[in-house]
Amino acid sequence: MITNYSFIKKLLITFICALMFSATANADFARAEMGVGTLVQTPSGTISYTHSDATGLDTSDENQKAQLYAWLLLKHPIPMLPNLRVEYVDILNEGTASGTFGSFTYPESSATRFYMSQIDLIPYYNILDNTGWITLDLGVDIKILNISYETAGIDLVKKLPTDISSIVIPLAYIRSRIQIPTTGIGVEADLKYNTYSTATVYDARVKVDYTFDIIPIVQLAVELGYRVQKFELEEGGLVINTDYRGMFMGMMLRF
Repeated sequence: MITNYSFIKKLLITFICALMFSATANADFARAEMGVGTLVQTPSGTISYTHSDATGLDTSDENQKAQLYAWLLLKHPIPMLPNLRVEYVDILNEGTASGTFGSFTYPESSATRFYMSQIDLIPYYNILDNTGWITLDLGVDIKILNISYETAGIDLVKKLPTDISSIVIPLAYIRSRIQIPTTGIGVEADLKYNTYSTATVYDARVKVDYTFDIIPIVQLAVELGYRVQKFELEEGGLVINTDYRGMFMGMMLRF
């Protein structure tokens, strides 16, 4: 399993530094939030390859996996400049393959592991900012996918005639939130979406969170939700058609 703990450590250090800066520079940042938790998803779908006389098919075993996720939100008071949200998660799809992928031919019913490390960079604008307890954000998601595909220690990405090790996909982004008055309860949903000739990608979440009003400056919160991701990607005879669905839960800090 590829879980980039060194990257997560650096990301969390960056989070903390940004939050410390925001706490001492209110003129620059109006609000900062961060969260970390566990995403439990069940993958499904196929990965296929067709080129000349070579054909191969990998079918998901639909084994449920728990992955770490982290996110950061920075909001500033300068209207013309976008705010920023950053997200990170690893997802894993174990499958069974047969046939030929590039220059590699599987033995019958070979076990495979398909990883996607995701970084989402989301510049966005507040259309409504807690107006009547409603928040609405619109922006662009730059989704960076770092991909690894292997069987029995063999890196199959290197066996393909196309490089899929790193993919950048721009997505439209919308987020809405309702803060229930006189309670610490919030309900939130967001959607990232793009479709074009050789790809359809979406990433949708709904969640409920509760904020504990204990310390005025730093507020602790918990979140519970459901996430759905869809990837239809085609490149050089390789077709990725996979879904990931499941619950997530985590902790948040609001400054």
